[in-house]
Amino acid sequence: MKTLRHKIQIQGIVQGVGFRPFVYRLARECHLGGFVNNNSNGVLIEVEGVEDRLLTFRSRLHREAPPLSKIIDCTIEVIQPERQNEFRIEQSHKTARSAVMIAPDISVCDDCLRELFSPEDRRHRYPFINCTNCGPRYTIVEGIPYDRPLTSMKIFSLCAACSEEYHDPGNRRFHAQPNACPDCGPKLRLLDNSGNVVTTDDPIEAAVSLLKSGKIGALRGIGGFHLAVDAHNSLAVRELRQRKGRAEKPFALMALDLAAVENYCTVSKTEAEVLSGPTRPIVLLRSKNTPTLAPEVVPRNRYLGFMLPYTPFHYLLLKDNFAALVMTSGNYSEEPIVIGNEEALARLKSLADFFLLHDREILQRCDDSVVRVAGSQLQFTRRSRGYVPTPVLLASATNKPILACGGELKNSIAISRDNAVFMSQHIGDLDNPATLDFFQNSIEHLQNILEIKPDFIAHDLHPEYLSTKWAIEQNELPTVAVQHHHAHLAAVMAENQIDATTIGLILDGTGYGIDGTIWGGEVLIGDFRSFERFAWLQPLPLPGGSAAIQQPWRMAVSALYHAYGEEIVELNLPFMAGLKQDRLNMILQMIDKQVNSPLTSSCGRLFDAISALLAIRTEINYEAQAAIELEMAIDESVRESYFNLVSAGKLHGALAVKSLIRCVVDDLQNNVPVGTISARFHRTLAEVFVQAAVAARSKCGVNRVGLSGGVFQNQYFFLHIKKLLAEEGFELLTHKQVPANDGGLALGQIVVANASIQ
Repeated sequence: MKTLRHKIQIQGIVQGVGFRPFVYRLARECHLGGFVNNNSNGVLIEVEGVEDRLLTFRSRLHREAPPLSKIIDCTIEVIQPERQNEFRIEQSHKTARSAVMIAPDISVCDDCLRELFSPEDRRHRYPFINCTNCGPRYTIVEGIPYDRPLTSMKIFSLCAACSEEYHDPGNRRFHAQPNACPDCGPKLRLLDNSGNVVTTDDPIEAAVSLLKSGKIGALRGIGGFHLAVDAHNSLAVRELRQRKGRAEKPFALMALDLAAVENYCTVSKTEAEVLSGPTRPIVLLRSKNTPTLAPEVVPRNRYLGFMLPYTPFHYLLLKDNFAALVMTSGNYSEEPIVIGNEEALARLKSLADFFLLHDREILQRCDDSVVRVAGSQLQFTRRSRGYVPTPVLLASATNKPILACGGELKNSIAISRDNAVFMSQHIGDLDNPATLDFFQNSIEHLQNILEIKPDFIAHDLHPEYLSTKWAIEQNELPTVAVQHHHAHLAAVMAENQIDATTIGLILDGTGYGIDGTIWGGEVLIGDFRSFERFAWLQPLPLPGGSAAIQQPWRMAVSALYHAYGEEIVELNLPFMAGLKQDRLNMILQMIDKQVNSPLTSSCGRLFDAISALLAIRTEINYEAQAAIELEMAIDESVRESYFNLVSAGKLHGALAVKSLIRCVVDDLQNNVPVGTISARFHRTLAEVFVQAAVAARSKCGVNRVGLSGGVFQNQYFFLHIKKLLAEEGFELLTHKQVPANDGGLALGQIVVANASIQ
């Protein structure tokens, strides 16, 4: 039979995931000659042999690819045979144009775990054990191709045994760049609060003893430091809250395995799969209210955020030692996570009692991802470790590479190349210099490791966002301003690969509107190119501006004044009992005189107002606390809403909220339970927006609705509105790859800017 030679270029996540040894073994099994290597476009394969063997090779190449790989594009070219009978793995080659994709950090695999706990294995209890199928990737890479000299492992010279594994194509550690052992790799050391080394034969066992005694530990992991305490020790948890400046925001937890998590939470099949999968995010789970867990871990919340161990070090720390550990980000609240040893000793000295450090440098901060399962659908609250920088694929390519700067809160940036959009890890709120530095570093790092030089910069319309100011200061590149809620609509369309007119229910806390007011309760009709504001919540004054966000009682007064006018002083409501007359008068004067009281259609602020009206939360300690606790108060047995509002209200333009506020007040004055009122409010608001979507469909003839904005992180509201839209026969677009909150904003900015450029 005639001998043929095929040149195959694979693009996708194919470096650092065992793809080359897989190709090597497959080619030999198919009795083919040729070679495979890494290049700046991914993996290049040349295979030579008879046609039926080549067909078998190509079929199995896709079907049997390593589990952590992701083939995005595969091109095949027939070239001249070279009479090669042997197949080999060649050194990496760098080409002019890069299309490489870096794999995210991956949880330690089962094979490595077996070795970790096997006394006869040379890596027994070695906290940095890894192989081609697991371990750090994104956080240790400084350039491409993904080879050891371009990672933070370059300072560790392989011993003879590790080198033999590394160079053996038949070994699962072949070209595993973080490969190491106790003789040649990274090491742990324990330091006290003053930075002095603690002499011990086993730093992990010493750290375990300290944690059991109630001490707070700063533990260096893959993407940064955790602050850890025993989750059953109330005194330790309270002390951590005080030191960290985190009064009530829930702490994340880590337990050894699913069985341990199920002692605390109800875990569905889908949740179990996400928890135990290779990405190991924090998963928000329904709590069983286990009495032994320190109540200070998660105050006033029905959910616990659990993750399973994802490094060998975590397993060694937990196994036979703790039922659960608090594992919260190593930082002061709202600052970036700490990654360096010296940085930790300086920044965390007043937070931690001891430090467990290692000498493998972390090149990029990457906090834990946070997800929940709503129904059977995965939703991101924070997309970071385990998922970044896996790209979101668009239906069609962007004409030029674009950098998107995201928003001010929950910032994440993005950069495009062809039809791939690479989102950065969670950066945070750009309201302090440290986070702004992280923002700038992330932009530089993502461009460097992907070798993408943008031609345009997209940014939010708000002129005072620090991300906007940074974009405008980059004088060498043209910029495109994108309205906040248009970006939300475009983001949910883009990740669902839709580029056609869509109705958007875009509900969040804040966004700069094209009319100069603050938007956030929007029904839009649009595509990537343009949008129409079809309906919106009746704007309310925001007395004190940002102060009203921190003090929801101000929004409650604003809502009551809107609904009752001067009659507000005659209302007898629980939350007003503690409100001094001079403070009430001050707010009413600000509203009347329009002093520092911008108008807002924000759905998030309406949730705040109702939460304060019900005396659930009048002041907050963390973002969205009032709305979260309003959701937690729901009586889930309630099935009714304020029906008259849905049937009688106007469903185009400003959607009246006066009647809704009055219904809530009437229920309060009639001593209706708070849980019932909260349920009725949630259900009514969902029905109002669904009927507005029906009205929008009647106008534009479009039957597709996209849901985006931070309000859709409210699971009760999200599931109810999703059910109602399905009953109305809508095609529904929701977020599954990026957060519905501002963490997904940069994706929308990319596609809107691309349409604008075109």
